[in-house]
Amino acid sequence: MTRPKSHTVNGCFITLEGSEGSGKTTCLHFIQQWLTEHQYDHILTREPGGTPLAEQLRSLLLQPEHNEPVDTLTELLMMFAARNQHCKHIIQPALQQNKIVVSDRFTDTTWAYQGAGRHMNTQWIQQLETMVQGTLRPNLTLLLDMPAELGLKRAKKRGNLDRFERETLDFFNRVREAYLVRAKQYQHIYRILDATKPLADIQTQIQTYLIDYFT
Repeated sequence: MTRPKSHTVNGCFITLEGSEGSGKTTCLHFIQQWLTEHQYDHILTREPGGTPLAEQLRSLLLQPEHNEPVDTLTELLMMFAARNQHCKHIIQPALQQNKIVVSDRFTDTTWAYQGAGRHMNTQWIQQLETMVQGTLRPNLTLLLDMPAELGLKRAKKRGNLDRFERETLDFFNRVREAYLVRAKQYQHIYRILDATKPLADIQTQIQTYLIDYFT
């Protein structure tokens, strides 16, 4: 089913989105293998994180225990602080070099987790998105969708839950709904994958989406 590279890509930004336990990491490695096989110049990265400073912010954001409560606005600002470093030092330079950038999460995560999950002011998110990213948006977003309850069960099997993975089922139901709303709103960018299906089926669907995009 795969086809060889048919043209040169002038920079492309692909993001993987989904709630906890949806299998993003496994799918990210599959995409990496596919891009390597077809000789596309690419990098893999993640959010929050991607640079040394952003990775330190990631550790603070995911750490389950803090000496003081993490205010929701503090969380939002830390997310965008990490994203600013990520955009300026990793994503934008790679795109300028005509590379494919594949990121495990990006700003859609903020709309889902902080916007819907935390009930944060969406105008603040919009303002920070514009301030940090300018016109930078993903060219293709692959959303791994599954019921929140199943995703949490998968996450708990891994053990050592981070601060977000310890949130309530209601929180993750809001997160999932927000993702689906954005997928409907941005149908030209989003591709939805049923993360409850066997891995081989998911990978076949990812491959189809990649072929459709790159050929």
